[in-house]
Amino acid sequence: MATPNYGYEKRQKELAKKRKKEDKLKAKAERKLHGPADGDLPVEGADDGAPQHEVTPPATQA
Repeated sequence: MATPNYGYEKRQKELAKKRKKEDKLKAKAERKLHGPADGDLPVEGADDGAPQHEVTPPATQA
């Protein structure tokens, strides 16, 4: 019986990880270039690093 080639399996796994990472970076760059699509609307309350401006109601005098 032949022995398993663990080095080959490890290399294939590393290549798959690398390919997946590159695909993610490419997709991220495309989103940044073209802006968000209809399905990529920001979630309310999500912290995207942009400063949040809150509107405060005027003070009432009694």
